[in-house]
Amino acid sequence: MPQPPPSSTSAAIAVLGAGSFGTALAVHLARRGSQTLLWGRDAARMAAMQASRENRQYLPGCAFPVKLEALSDLHAAVTGAEDLLVSTPSHALRETLNTIKPWLRPGQGIACACKGLEPGTGKLVHEVIEDAVGTTHPLAVISGPTFAKELGIGLPTAVTIASRDEAFAEKLASLFHGDGFRAYTADDLPGVEIGGAAKNVMAIGVGIADGLNLGANTRAAIITRGLAEIMRLGEALGAKPETLMGLSGMGDLVLTCTDNQSRNRRMGLLLAQGKSVPEAIQEIQQVVEGVKAAPTVLALARKLGVQMPITEAVSLVLQGQISPVQAVRLLATRPQKAESE
Repeated sequence: MPQPPPSSTSAAIAVLGAGSFGTALAVHLARRGSQTLLWGRDAARMAAMQASRENRQYLPGCAFPVKLEALSDLHAAVTGAEDLLVSTPSHALRETLNTIKPWLRPGQGIACACKGLEPGTGKLVHEVIEDAVGTTHPLAVISGPTFAKELGIGLPTAVTIASRDEAFAEKLASLFHGDGFRAYTADDLPGVEIGGAAKNVMAIGVGIADGLNLGANTRAAIITRGLAEIMRLGEALGAKPETLMGLSGMGDLVLTCTDNQSRNRRMGLLLAQGKSVPEAIQEIQQVVEGVKAAPTVLALARKLGVQMPITEAVSLVLQGQISPVQAVRLLATRPQKAESE
C-alpha cells in the first residue's frame, strides 16, 4: 500500500536513516522547533514509529516531538525537505546518495553524520558525497562525542559541524544549537571525518584490553597512543591538529573507548571473551562501524605511509588471524622508540 505523503511539504530537514543516532538527531531537531522528516527503509517499522511516536527498537523511551514525522517514502522525504542529513551506516552512504540524486534540487544542502570510511576505496565521507552527487550542493559533516540515548533524552551534548561553506555550517548550527546542545562550526572536513572513523577501531582495542582485565594503565595507554595514530593519519590527510584534539577527535575517542554504550567497545569486550565477530554482532544487534573501518583505515594508512600498530593489531583480530591475547603481546613487544615518533 503506498504511504501518504508527509503532512508538511516544507520541512526544514529530512534525516535519512532511522537507526539510534539518526533518530536521536531527528528528535533533537524537532524538539528545537524544526519541522523534521525521519526516513527509514522498513515501511512497517516506520509506520509503527509514526503511530507509537517512538523508535522502540533502537531508541526506546525517547518520545517523538510533535514536529517529527516518520516515513518510509524516500522520494517524499528528499523532495519534502529544505536540506538533508544522512545518518545511514557509512558503507550504505554511496547507495543512498545514488538513489536520491535524481530528486535533489539545486542548492539543497547535504549534511552527513556517518562515522567511517568507504569500504574498498577508503574515501572520506565528503569525497563519497562529491563523487555521488557532484560539488554543487552545500556539504557538511557532523561528528563528536554523542551517544544516541543521551542525545535523545536531552542530556547536554556537543558536536562539530564542519563545512567549507560557512553559511551552511552556520545554518545547521542554528538548527541544532540550544536546549543543552552545543554546535561548534569548523572548516576541517578531513579532520572531523578521520577522527570519527578511526576512533571506532581504537575502541575495539580498548574493549579487548579491558575484557582481558589489563587494567586502567593499559586503557589509558591505548587511548593515548591511539590518538597519536589518528593524528599521524590526519596529518597525512591534511587535517588540522586542533581538530583532532577537539570534540570530533579526542572527545569522541574518549567517549567511545570508556563507556559500554559504545558498540565498538562492547565488540572488543566480547572478542576478549572468546566470541567470534559474527557472534558479537549478533549479541550487539546493531551495526558496529569499527569492524568495517579497521581494515579500511589500515589500508589508507599504508597507502599514505603512516604507521598505525594498534589499528593493525585490531584488524588482525577481526580477521581471525590472531587472538586478542596475541594482539596485546604484539603491541607490548614492539621496539622502544621516542614518544613523538
